[in-house]
Amino acid sequence: MKRLPQIALLPDGRRLHLQDGPIDLIVEAKGGANEVRAAYDAAAKRFTGLLDELCEELVELRRAADPARCALKGVVARRMHAAVAPFAPDCFITPMAAVAGSVAEEILGAMLRAARLDRAYVNNGGDIALYLTDDEHFTVGLIDRPDSQGLMRTMVISADDPIRGIATSGRHGRSFSLGIADAVTALATTASMADAAATIIANAVDLPGHPAVTRLPANELQPDSDLGARLVTRDVGALSESEIEIALAAGADCARRLLVAGLIEGAALRLKGETVVVGPRRIGSRALHERQLEHAS
Repeated sequence: MKRLPQIALLPDGRRLHLQDGPIDLIVEAKGGANEVRAAYDAAAKRFTGLLDELCEELVELRRAADPARCALKGVVARRMHAAVAPFAPDCFITPMAAVAGSVAEEILGAMLRAARLDRAYVNNGGDIALYLTDDEHFTVGLIDRPDSQGLMRTMVISADDPIRGIATSGRHGRSFSLGIADAVTALATTASMADAAATIIANAVDLPGHPAVTRLPANELQPDSDLGARLVTRDVGALSESEIEIALAAGADCARRLLVAGLIEGAALRLKGETVVVGPRRIGSRALHERQLEHAS
């Protein structure tokens, strides 16, 4: 029997829940009642079968991205490749690094093609594609680590900001990480790019060879992992203040390069209770223990 996705309004009557296998979306649209209804119908229609589309190309999606060539056929699969391609010349990365953001973008795009909305977002497990018009805004909560409750701070994205994608990565997230960051939140012009960039920056927050860091081959934990036998972080023991600073500085250097290259609009990096922010001052201007790193214009 063919598996059917779960599609239903949440109890608040405002948000739509779409779930199929590992894809779990929360969708909200603001606008006229008929427009919102049309947007949700379009989201449900596009969502149905989307996981199957990705599974058809899963073998290729799990291969290292070739920045000069894309053999993928599907719209979402090609978006995933396009998001990771800028990083591929310098490091190992597969299109799977941008799957959550790319799916969120696809559903949001279907909604906007079907309806005139004032504001909308698609949240795919914390990776968010965003649409804003006029005086609309969106409040983003930055968390200490993806697997626990606790809000560090918030920032407000307005319609005149270029940010339309938010994504968080780190060793506590749904995917494996090569680095030791508790959480890295990246802000970009698209959700797919934010997703890929968060992965890259989180990998860069690291102390290679440190005895307090436990690492295991990814394929021992998940046989079909796209990371193969590469060592992924499973635990981080006690670190000194200087070691935390060194690891965060490595991630911040990476984030600054992405900022200068125009690949991100900002990032917040978190490790062992310490935070570094690269980009807009408003991301973390009220943090008590924050080291703010501004991009010189």
